[in-house]
Amino acid sequence: MTHACRLAAALPLVFVLGCSSGTPPQGGEATVTLAVVNAKIWTGDPARPWAEALAAAGDRLVAVGTNDEVKARAGGAKVIDAGGKLVTPGFIDAHVHFLEGGADLASVQLRDAATKQAFVDRIRDFAASAPEGAWITGGNWDHSLWGGELPAKDWIDAVTPTHPVLVNRLDGHMALANSAAMRAAGITRATKDVEGGTIVRDRNGDPTGIFKDNAMSLFDGVVPDPTPEQQDRALDAAMAYVAERGVTSVGHMGTWADFAAFRRAHDAGRLTTRIYAAVPLATWARLRDFVAKKDFGPDGRGDVWLHVGALKGFVDGSLGSHTAAFEEPFTDAPKDRGLFVNTPEDLYTWTSNADKADLQVVVHAIGDRAIRTMLDIYARVEQEDGPRDRRFRIEHAQHLRPADIPRFAQLGVIASMQPYHAIDDGRWAEQVIGPERIKTTYAFRSLLDAGARIAFGSDWYVAPPTPLEGIYAAVTRRTLDDKNPEGWVPEQKISVEEALHAYTTGAAYAEFAERDKGRLAPGLLADFVVIDQDLFTIPPERIRDARVTTTVVGGRVVFAR
Repeated sequence: MTHACRLAAALPLVFVLGCSSGTPPQGGEATVTLAVVNAKIWTGDPARPWAEALAAAGDRLVAVGTNDEVKARAGGAKVIDAGGKLVTPGFIDAHVHFLEGGADLASVQLRDAATKQAFVDRIRDFAASAPEGAWITGGNWDHSLWGGELPAKDWIDAVTPTHPVLVNRLDGHMALANSAAMRAAGITRATKDVEGGTIVRDRNGDPTGIFKDNAMSLFDGVVPDPTPEQQDRALDAAMAYVAERGVTSVGHMGTWADFAAFRRAHDAGRLTTRIYAAVPLATWARLRDFVAKKDFGPDGRGDVWLHVGALKGFVDGSLGSHTAAFEEPFTDAPKDRGLFVNTPEDLYTWTSNADKADLQVVVHAIGDRAIRTMLDIYARVEQEDGPRDRRFRIEHAQHLRPADIPRFAQLGVIASMQPYHAIDDGRWAEQVIGPERIKTTYAFRSLLDAGARIAFGSDWYVAPPTPLEGIYAAVTRRTLDDKNPEGWVPEQKISVEEALHAYTTGAAYAEFAERDKGRLAPGLLADFVVIDQDLFTIPPERIRDARVTTTVVGGRVVFAR
């Protein structure tokens, strides 16, 4: 039985063509509990793309059609009069770090610190309010805002004498540690370099406080793990935060400890966001054995609120940290081509074993060398294991060789991309990789034209979990500094409808859940959002000003403005 069929078998009221998981819900006898009327509904369903009303019975839709059709069935149900507003399927953010995002909401905020002094001042002020000796983490700083100079421990040592600090760059591939943190980790000039990472050193060989990719592992076991209570608070904060932004489902890239926190909330009935939880690729055997026990849902993979089956790996780092792996050197660093976080041999072994265990493999690859390497591994595994519905994914897929673009469709590999990164990195990317390579950077148009499947997400905490901003980014490609009013690499723009599909049907397909969500049709989950502006008719540059007014998950309002 395929992954999609097994998942369907675990879910109520699901009909999957070719699977014996049940029969199509008829809906005729179901009592409507929630209805929306007077709306402009984009359903995402090719059988009926547009409607003006819908009705849910419990957590499933039972009618999508005209006002008269739905009003006739509404009875005493709660009725939302949309007043002509746009309704779409709930947004599925295909790639987040959910607990980190929730925790960062309560941490020091450095993302928009535009100067060195602002960076220092914010850490100083946060330290003043934190318990003595408490670690300061998170941050999400962006050194491009103050000209590109990397921060150093000397910047903050004087204002954090009793607080160990380990604050990450916004991409999560580089962090700044102060002297207190390095003392706690036992890091000195004698500390050896780490394979797949970089300890940045001054001219005397002393660490400056910057640690890239695998070098950040030197702090593993030193920074205290969050308590279960802290994890629960972070999850609650994350769910409330994304609900306000119209996100009803997320694909979480994390750890087994994260999954334990989700399972705790799931079993207590506290989830208001649906979660597809990925665990580390190197732990494929643990996931295989977990699923085989079948003690979490009938097929061992969970249910419509929380399900597992994905394994997340890494090939390289990030562009902003100069750790993305490229075929040719960086334009601004002619001796540097980036790095591999894991070896191709390990990635092949893990991927091959995971595929034989019928588990989905999703791998971070940003530079063109990293993407080519992972596509080669996927092609090898597919040839060895034979055809099946495996839905391999490349996460980010940012900087493509033109020759690799058609390979996504040929291999059935999903490009799991984050459009906000394009309008963020577009401010400075050409300085790093030059004018030629940017032509196929965040190549949404080229991938779609080649027949590839795309799933959109945010990479939160790295970027905000705001699908409306993501749609704006994909449609306009206007960089955050507004210096590209016609779009950065405008040839890669896509339409509003294409972007919506990437956040709904495409993201659902990327987690084997397209028979349950991503569209608005009878029998599917009642996950949808109401938006105060019509994304299809307003000028594209105004899309980022649109706001979600109502978010519904499983027929229940979880946010209303």
